[in-house]
Amino acid sequence: MKKYILRRLLIAIPTFLGITVFVFCLCYFASGSPLELLLSDPNISEAEVQRRAAALGLNQPIYIQYLSWLKNLIMGNLGFSYRTGGSVNKMVMNALGPTVLLTFASVIVACVISFPLGIQSARHQNGPWDSVSAVFSFLSTSTPSFFLALVFLYFFAVRLELLPIGGMYDTGRSETFSSLMRHLVMPACVLGSTMIGSLIQYIRSSMLEVMGEDYVRTARAKGLLEHTVVIKHVVRNSLIPVVTYLGMEIPMLIGGAVVTEQIFSWPGLGNLMLKSISSRDYPVIMGITIITALAVLVFNLLTDLFYGVLDPRIRYD
Repeated sequence: MKKYILRRLLIAIPTFLGITVFVFCLCYFASGSPLELLLSDPNISEAEVQRRAAALGLNQPIYIQYLSWLKNLIMGNLGFSYRTGGSVNKMVMNALGPTVLLTFASVIVACVISFPLGIQSARHQNGPWDSVSAVFSFLSTSTPSFFLALVFLYFFAVRLELLPIGGMYDTGRSETFSSLMRHLVMPACVLGSTMIGSLIQYIRSSMLEVMGEDYVRTARAKGLLEHTVVIKHVVRNSLIPVVTYLGMEIPMLIGGAVVTEQIFSWPGLGNLMLKSISSRDYPVIMGITIITALAVLVFNLLTDLFYGVLDPRIRYD
């Protein structure tokens, strides 16, 4: 186990560096410059623009800029924002907490809905439950998240006035747990809906494959209750594809919940990324890229390790 983890970590290092090089080059060669905000001010002289470029290191070759950024990264310093002048470390960490909360809340919502529908769909193949699950899966997969978010806002916030429109807490009031939960409901449901359709199909197809195995027929022949057979023998042995899907999807939600966070004014990484892209704030973009890349690498490793928990036959020696 230790050798396997060490080997995966050694492989992750060049992968991580490759991601940073790719994103850094995209930022460098993208149209526009962080100095455009200064150039738009008629009172800024050309000499001041050049001085600011030298201070930010933007007048150096790309490899010098990258090595300087990498050196600061190793020292734990992500630099300073071009847009606000604040520490990128602080900005990213402040946005990371809300994004992690929203991500795991959406995963819980998706699992609570998908597992019962997927299990019932597999147990009653070609029956009413299967049809209901198929329709629900189709609607979940085909409905854009921005459209569903607007529908939620219209019905639950505007018409029924049950939930707040946006933000993370009530404005002008104390930041209570109940306020956080009320603000979390709609974005978590919208973001979780993007996974429900695929998750139902993964659970259904994996269970149908396992239900044809000999040990499942043997368990039924022994007289075990159907509930015990499904939960203990079928569902547990069907989880590896599901865990694989969740292990790949969770880090994508951490770095990719841009639309949901923007519509609901959720102060997370997606909202911060959109503001940073529009203002050419490259240090913040690189900081969010690091968080997303680390999340992908860590969750891939945890997913592989979790296989051994689900299936004792899997060994890492």
